[in-house]
Amino acid sequence: MAAFADTTPTTAAAKPVAAVQADSGKLIPHGVQGKQSRIDLNGEQMANVKAIIAATKKTGMDERAAVVAIATSLQESKLENLGHLGDRNDHDSQGLFQQRPSSGWGTVEQITDPEYSTTAFLKGLKQVDGWKDMPLTKAAQTVQVSAYPDHYAQWEQQAADLVAQHWNS
Repeated sequence: MAAFADTTPTTAAAKPVAAVQADSGKLIPHGVQGKQSRIDLNGEQMANVKAIIAATKKTGMDERAAVVAIATSLQESKLENLGHLGDRNDHDSQGLFQQRPSSGWGTVEQITDPEYSTTAFLKGLKQVDGWKDMPLTKAAQTVQVSAYPDHYAQWEQQAADLVAQHWNS
């Protein structure tokens, strides 16, 4: 699939996303792993959160799948639908999940469409045997094949909080 550039967060502890706290048994069944990162989100990023949740629902997958997808996108793009960044991105990686046309994720137009890219990510996640029973970072890494496999874990709490806040809205 793809190997991605390190997108280490610039903000390790920002303001809470919302007063809604994630149901740890449902959204974070394995508990968070390691230090958690959190960033403030702008309107575009929040629209992408809602697009990921909508696409997850459309595929018939549950809230946990949305948590994995949002945490993955937080790591890969900070929930920004990135175009080609030249020397600042890894090969031809683009979109919310830094998917690569050359690796079969779809065309540039497809992978920069939030619904398409989320559906493609979730299709890959469905193919991971036991993804629901593994830590988020392992499930995400199995789909993404990142050069930084443990970095997904740092976004689990923020992703779960976002799903708790927006799943029913």
